[in-house]
Amino acid sequence: MTDVLIDLCAADGVSGTEENIAALCEQYLSRYGRAETDEFNNVICTVGEHDESKPTLLLDAHLDEIGMVVTYIDDSGFLKASGIGLDERVLSAAQVTILGRRRLYGIVTSVPPHLQTDKKNAVSIDELYIDTGLDAESVKEIVSLGDRVLIENRLEKMGELVTSKALDDRCCCAAVIYALELLKNRACAYNIKVLFSSKEETGSQGAKTAAFKINADLAVAVDVSFAKSHSENEDYCGEIGKGAMIGFSPVLSKRLSCALKQTAEQAGIDYQIEVMSGRTGTNADVIAVSACGVPTCTLSIPIRYMHTPVEMAAMSDVENTGELIVQFCERGLF
Repeated sequence: MTDVLIDLCAADGVSGTEENIAALCEQYLSRYGRAETDEFNNVICTVGEHDESKPTLLLDAHLDEIGMVVTYIDDSGFLKASGIGLDERVLSAAQVTILGRRRLYGIVTSVPPHLQTDKKNAVSIDELYIDTGLDAESVKEIVSLGDRVLIENRLEKMGELVTSKALDDRCCCAAVIYALELLKNRACAYNIKVLFSSKEETGSQGAKTAAFKINADLAVAVDVSFAKSHSENEDYCGEIGKGAMIGFSPVLSKRLSCALKQTAEQAGIDYQIEVMSGRTGTNADVIAVSACGVPTCTLSIPIRYMHTPVEMAAMSDVENTGELIVQFCERGLF
């Protein structure tokens, strides 16, 4: 599992340019059925042989990641960029890779603390530049406006936890892959379609188009949610290492949420409840209203430091999420 997650997190796939991570995900999913990548960089897999007498379950996790997009190159060769989903507070002095005609290393410039006039507030992304060490002419030979920028970090183990860029949502892709591996040669109450969707960080456009095409009978959107680290409000956070978070929300199917909860209790799997008063902020929001409507629930892995390059998760939660998916598919309580 850890090796799969290392592989998934290392691939680049900033929203809108997911070709590399999509190719890798298609490679993994092809072990379990017919997998293909569409024009939107969604990867769709029909798992095993489908039985027309069974309902179809859609398992969704998004494959895109946060990052930046180049918006301007000045006369000195410095780049300006706009954020795609990321926490701007972590940008100053970050190491980045610009995905131009070839990969180009850069650093986000920061004013030395000795020269700062305002030391209380984080610098806005509008005030930051990316320095590649090259002059403008050399930069323009490699970089074009619209090129994506990655904030780099590789996966590292920290005791029972792991930290990396792109755990949102690659740890959920890993959980689904783990579930498919466990389900091989086991009876299942549903036909299974897997969607590793694109562009979630820019508005769930990938899930919106693919869910319409798949037209499933029910769906589980696997994503990450907030884990408490120290001072956050416990009302809005799960606990890392305490299992998957089953979502309850007005936009979700209460019947499906209860079925997942019942499955976890019958199977003796740790779980947490996540209550949302409206939209979930995940692909579930668009899948639920796809076509004539799809009963949908969220299953979330709690992570710390969301939308930074040092997101942190427990491998036990990843495996726990995969096991809950397996038990739900076998028991068919919905």
